Amino acid sequence: MYVADSRTTPAPADPGTRPGGRGRALPHTKAATALRAVPRTVLVLGTVSLITDVSSEMVTAVLPLYLVATLGLSPLGFGLLDGVYNGVSALVRLVGGHLADRGGRHKAAAAVGYGLSALCKPLLLLAHSVPLISLVLAADRTGKGLRTAPRDAMISLASSPRTQGRSFGVHRAMDTAGALLGPVTAFAVLRVAAGGYDAVFTVSFCVAVTGVLVLLLFVPGRTPSPGTPAPTARVSLAAAAGLLRRAELRRLTLCALLLGLATVSDSFLYLLLQRRLDLAQEWFPLLPVATAGSFLLLAIPLGRAADCWGRWRTFLAGHLGLLLAYGLVLAPVHAPVLPVVAVVLVLHGAFYAATDGVLMAAAAGVTPPQLRSSGLALVQTGQAGARFACSVLFGAAWTAWGDRTALSAAAVALAASAGVCALLRPLRTGTEAAATEDGPAAPSTTVEPPTTDPAPTTEAAG
Repeated sequence: MYVADSRTTPAPADPGTRPGGRGRALPHTKAATALRAVPRTVLVLGTVSLITDVSSEMVTAVLPLYLVATLGLSPLGFGLLDGVYNGVSALVRLVGGHLADRGGRHKAAAAVGYGLSALCKPLLLLAHSVPLISLVLAADRTGKGLRTAPRDAMISLASSPRTQGRSFGVHRAMDTAGALLGPVTAFAVLRVAAGGYDAVFTVSFCVAVTGVLVLLLFVPGRTPSPGTPAPTARVSLAAAAGLLRRAELRRLTLCALLLGLATVSDSFLYLLLQRRLDLAQEWFPLLPVATAGSFLLLAIPLGRAADCWGRWRTFLAGHLGLLLAYGLVLAPVHAPVLPVVAVVLVLHGAFYAATDGVLMAAAAGVTPPQLRSSGLALVQTGQAGARFACSVLFGAAWTAWGDRTALSAAAVALAASAGVCALLRPLRTGTEAAATEDGPAAPSTTVEPPTTDPAPTTEAAG
């Protein structure tokens, strides 16, 4: 829909040759095959996300230590701020999704969100108290909330229905490359810059501005493909809320909410690991690197596996991997702890690779194109709101009971939530989820596998 020239030639059946047999054959590698099947819009948005994540992860990597060690926050106080950082976006995701759907202005809505987050970086230089930092973080997360659903809608609408998992996997891999570089950049800045945290915030701002410029200059605007039919559903807040009448989307949102309530934030997990290793402060920003590296390596393979094996199965398996990571953190360690910590961080990255983009691909499969941003925002809002609550509750439990007891409670809650969600089974298979996009949304709330080859659709054509 957004890049007509990237969709006019279907993906070749033989992954080792170009369409029509022209030109040199591309290398016979999994990475080349995955990238060749992904539209240009996805690759450009992946570049924007890569640059932006370098900026945001620079701040995220040093923020827990800055707040706890420098400002002296208690675990409860940090839990509140961490909840603000991760949960405020839930309040505006629906707004961003609705604004993007009205008139199909996905790029404009995303640009506003990216720009707002960039402007917040220099404000961290002026905020040296908890209330001011809370306001800055809330504004930064507002920008994230505004941009996430429109960006994911552009990825979904530019991709074919049966390769949603692959497209989101490629995007998340590029996004995670930025998450990998961000902590390393923060580490380097802390090592060489006299300004310490202020230098990190300054470099983060410069990188964020670069990401906004790439978005404005290179991401295609609203360019519907020829022959695209007019939308058949009215775009409104009532229509967006009415999406929850669809059984598949409603169950998917409920499962994302339940599992989010038991998902301990990254910052708390890293603080727990730092305590076990007794690491120096300057090494703390490197803890997310293993998570990001695992995510980067597994995002595309697990995205492709979700398309074939089933998006819901992959999503649930990712949470079971996170549960195993919790168990390793809680288990008594008599040997050197470094290998255990390494396994925990690898499982942490695998969790994100199996859930982040896969959840959006699954939601896209049960949401009509004209309300794509709103539908994705509904799922994202449920998940983000639940994670906000989890951060606050985990911080309070840590303060009252200690870190190990708090994590034990979270592990029990995650196991129970996974059991409930396994019974709900919002999506039966990845193929059935993709089949809902092979034609206009049916009034029925069930998803039935196609019995014949599907005809070209709005998304398939553009």
